[in-house]
Amino acid sequence: MKPSKASGGSGTPVPEPVAHPSDMVRRHLLAGWALLVLFLSLGVVLEALHGFKSGFYLDVSNETRRLMWRLAHAHGTFLGLVQIAFAFTLERVPHWRAGSSILAGFCIHGASVLLPLGFFLGGMVLHAGDPGMGIMLVPLGALLLFACGLLTIWALKSQAAGTVAGSGK
Repeated sequence: MKPSKASGGSGTPVPEPVAHPSDMVRRHLLAGWALLVLFLSLGVVLEALHGFKSGFYLDVSNETRRLMWRLAHAHGTFLGLVQIAFAFTLERVPHWRAGSSILAGFCIHGASVLLPLGFFLGGMVLHAGDPGMGIMLVPLGALLLFACGLLTIWALKSQAAGTVAGSGK
């Protein structure tokens, strides 16, 4: 960190906050808006399947498919909003340790793919009313989302305590 021209009361230079690279913020904003467009479009497709009374979607034997695809739509849309919130959080926590923020970013990207994809694939091929093997991606995606949340809370708590996460200052 470079010392700024301002100094503290003791005459020591006050370090400038280290902002997160704008490309990292831009990546999460882009991912968030792309997820919103993609999964809101999926919602329109699901409404069309409902409106046209598609048996592939509406038959009683396909209730699990309907549930899985609605969950894919809801989780994808939600994770788009979380990506946008994460981008704004990056800007608000200037002292977030680079390694931790990058790991949190990878976790939220992974969760944004695995959760909705797991639900969608789980609804593609049904086995006697049970979802397909794609559903196995959901717990991994949930774990990644949880890890991102914990890393973000840790960074926010460290900032509030006036420390740099992991540095012990």
